[in-house]
Amino acid sequence: MSAASYIDLLISDCDGVLIDSEIVAERMVREALGKRVPLHELEVVLHGTFGLQARDILARVEAHFGITLEEQFIRELYHNTGASIHDHALPIAGARDAYLNIDLPLAVASNSHLAGIVHSLQRCQLTERVDSGIFSAEQVARPKPAPDVYLLAAKTAGVAPQRCLVVEDSSTGVTAALAAGMRVIGFLGASHIPPEHGETLRQLGVEHVIRHMDELPGLVERLRREPPPNVLP
Repeated sequence: MSAASYIDLLISDCDGVLIDSEIVAERMVREALGKRVPLHELEVVLHGTFGLQARDILARVEAHFGITLEEQFIRELYHNTGASIHDHALPIAGARDAYLNIDLPLAVASNSHLAGIVHSLQRCQLTERVDSGIFSAEQVARPKPAPDVYLLAAKTAGVAPQRCLVVEDSSTGVTAALAAGMRVIGFLGASHIPPEHGETLRQLGVEHVIRHMDELPGLVERLRREPPPNVLP
């Protein structure tokens, strides 16, 4: 790798970056919980929760409405949501070509279960491209927004966090990557992204946001040659 590069590892989130699964999960959660609580109020509670683990979303719903969801209900929701994502979630347009055209080692770090990540990579035809490991919330003590899964990816690859570049779509994931000391590109091209989300990610501290995957290779190459804002060339 060129000595002029400031980036040695590219790390991608999965849901909402490689596969358009968040919109499917949101629909399943909304339909199931809408039978238990007022739908108009539920919409407000669910706003901005994408990127969180399902258990954290359900805990937020329970706390807001003062209810306890039965274990059977939760198991069925997890099963039905996973099955729907497996069958219906589509690859993000242009993601495969974008990542194939970036000359950096690639890892994937996600709050999803490992089996789901593996299936998503197969669906996106990116399994062989991910040469620096797949990392899930199951492997760490704390899921995103904690930095643990990103730090694990960097440590496994033997790369300092400040030399990692992350592609993320959610506030949860961006918070995790920034807490790990990594540079972050915000991706706004998935179906579930609200119009104001780009400004939300900028306020969190992302360097750049993109709306289409065909923007990614050129931006990554540019950032490889530019030092982070807080580092002198």
